[in-house]
This record gives sequence, C-alpha cells and structure tokens, in this order.
Amino acid sequence: MKIVVGADHGGRELLGFLKTILERGRYEVVDVTPAGEGSIDYPDVAIDVARRISSGEFDRGILVCGTGIGMSMVANRFPNVRATLVHDAYTAEMSRRHNDSNILVLGGRTTGFGTAEQILKIWLETEFDGDKPGGERHRRRLNILKRLDSGIKVPSE
Repeated sequence: MKIVVGADHGGRELLGFLKTILERGRYEVVDVTPAGEGSIDYPDVAIDVARRISSGEFDRGILVCGTGIGMSMVANRFPNVRATLVHDAYTAEMSRRHNDSNILVLGGRTTGFGTAEQILKIWLETEFDGDKPGGERHRRRLNILKRLDSGIKVPSE
C-alpha cells in the first residue's frame, strides 16, 4: 500500500512516530512535510497530500496538524478525497467501514502516541463494508459524494 503523509509544525512529532510504525509495517511511505523547524502553513501540506490521493497516485494519506481540523477542512475540498478526523478506535473503524476513508487526519496536540498507534492500526486494517454483502447503503452514500465531486447537484429529499 502506498501512503503519502504530511504534517505542519503542530503535528511533526506525532507524524514522525507514526512513520516509524508504517515503515516497520513495510508500507511504501512518502513524507511531504516541509523541512525546517519553523511554522508551516497547514493548507499547503494538506493540498499536497489531497492532490496525490485525488489523482490516485497514492492509496491512502495521513495528515497531522495541531488539532486536525484545518487539515481535514482543506483535504475534503478535493474530489475523491474522504479525509476523516479521528479521535479514537471507534471513529477509526467506522471511518473505514462506513465511509471508506482514504485520508486519516489526527491532531498532534490532541492525540496521544498510544491512542494514535491504536487508531492507525485499526484504520489501516479495516475494510470498507460497501463492497460486502449487506453494505449497499454505504456504497450508495459514497456514490452521492462522487456525484457531488463531479458537480452534479444532489436533490433534497
């Protein structure tokens, strides 16, 4: 699995920890975090990761900023991106099972290393239910998102 990762100054430490885990798991990891110790504009990093996911160049992405809020706001503006801000094991699992999340977003100042490791493991190992028997509702909902991505208006019901 090809994974692109990136962080701003508020997420650099947590992302470094997660990268070590990913590399031990033999994932192909590319880090787009800018070099240096100064402040980093989170939109620039989120744009870089989201573009690579949106284009299909990478299978999954991971973004980390101070809270994860800014990164998720930026990433979800790109077609075919389903960035999910995750705080615990349950939201990690559901983001994959029900939403087919392809970018995991974490807060470097709000998520401890132990919790982040648990989230990462669950997020990487959980499959999307929409491709399984009985998962039609999840596939249908993703198709609505795809229509929004292509500019087709979704009628209100």
